[in-house]
Amino acid sequence: MHVQGSHWSSAVATGGALSASTGASRADGGRTTPLRVDAQRNLEHVLRAAREVFGELGYGAPMEDVARRARVGVGTVYRRFPSKDVLVRRIAEEETSRLTEQARTALGQEDEPWSALARFLRTSVASGAGRLLPPQVLRVGVAEERGLTDHARLPQQRTQGAGELRLVPERPVGGAAEDDAGAAQLLDVVGQLVDRARAAGELRPDVSVADVLLVIATAAPSLPDAAQQAAASARLLDILLDGLRSRPA
Repeated sequence: MHVQGSHWSSAVATGGALSASTGASRADGGRTTPLRVDAQRNLEHVLRAAREVFGELGYGAPMEDVARRARVGVGTVYRRFPSKDVLVRRIAEEETSRLTEQARTALGQEDEPWSALARFLRTSVASGAGRLLPPQVLRVGVAEERGLTDHARLPQQRTQGAGELRLVPERPVGGAAEDDAGAAQLLDVVGQLVDRARAAGELRPDVSVADVLLVIATAAPSLPDAAQQAAASARLLDILLDGLRSRPA
């Protein structure tokens, strides 16, 4: 998972971004009109290419790489997404929503707490969503107090007994509230999976929501061969799941 090249914080929601997300283009007078068939096809190619490129290279990958993968001109990409940040936001929002739905499905369809958590992790890793988790979900904060400076913490942890989720605020920009709302939904549902497994005594008491999300990101390596990637992900996840599970005293 690579997020260090991202210009995430500078994204501003624009009419162009809205058009891209709704599959419609703005017309004079503020009306929307359906995209032409070729324009819609190009949009789908760009989104598919962006997911592949950002998944392989991180959100720091240039728009030119996305355009080459989509086999369109870079101008076509910018017509749909006025800046790279708008495209990054679109992809990360989709992946956050997908992970949230996967967590809700596991929560609703598995009676056993450990089975529910394991199902969510296996489904998420198999989908490759971990490579596209938004930066604000994986951003690491370090405690400033003396004696805690060596303890890296993800600020989104659901700490035992705290009953709340905290996100480290970024500088205010357009669309930030929506981003944090989507991330908070994901963290809340995953928090329920974690709480259930911990209460059942099947999850190590020190495991947090942040740890679970790190597992998803870590167990989704990007390898050139699809079969090798699937095998490596499955094997790594088995090891990580074993590490998450509580042991009899």
